[in-house]
Amino acid sequence: MASKHLLKDLTWVEFRDRLKEKPVILLSFGSQEEQGPQAPMGDYMLTESIVARVAEEAGAIAAPTIPFGYADYFRPVPGGIQLRPETFRAVLEDICANFLDHDIDHLVIMNGHSGNFPLIDQSIRKLKQERGVWIPCLNLWRLMTAKEWTEFHGERGISALGHGGDPMTSVYLHLFPELVRMDLIEPGERKSVLGLPPSGLNAIKFQGVDVNVALDIDDICDNGIAGGEPTTSSAEIGKKIVDYIVNFSVAFLNYFKNVDTKA
Repeated sequence: MASKHLLKDLTWVEFRDRLKEKPVILLSFGSQEEQGPQAPMGDYMLTESIVARVAEEAGAIAAPTIPFGYADYFRPVPGGIQLRPETFRAVLEDICANFLDHDIDHLVIMNGHSGNFPLIDQSIRKLKQERGVWIPCLNLWRLMTAKEWTEFHGERGISALGHGGDPMTSVYLHLFPELVRMDLIEPGERKSVLGLPPSGLNAIKFQGVDVNVALDIDDICDNGIAGGEPTTSSAEIGKKIVDYIVNFSVAFLNYFKNVDTKA
């Protein structure tokens, strides 16, 4: 019988016995947020699906995905659930402590929402100082380089990257096509802030340079599409993105399981 790869499916006895193998434990974090008018709000579902496949292919064990993250810039849109920074850090550190207390120290954070990372960075630094352990974080949607974006989107390349565009829309079309409403996409204008164009979700462009300001999604646009162009998304592109993320992650885990994590 194939080994179970989801912690939720293991009995405690089965998990205890698997510890003899010193498996890598995957800690997944996502977000419940708007993704433009066409995509479901539960983008943690994508993280959960991808990480389950990674765990199976790498012989790792995936803990349950935390569906809520730090996404304060989406607070103007109803249906999102944002954790306070201190809450997010406390949840992450408590989860890690539950494993570290049992000398399970090969932990990898699989982060499916880029906005979580500044807080993850603070927590893994704290855990390094207090517990003497290295805990790496894979930011799933930032694993692709410009080379991959050109392979996926041709000459559009990395310009296809953006909130409300790709990678999320294509990955949704691949993994959960029945939930996507491409018919709801309508043309929308990007707004200016302080007379300058927004850049991403937390900056404006001045002379080609990002200047950070406290943007909310409705400061940028009215349709939730802050970047990219979801009309160019496809299930075929989504499959390529998922396969790349899985292959990269599995390769990293196969390396990481053999290293000493003591800092």
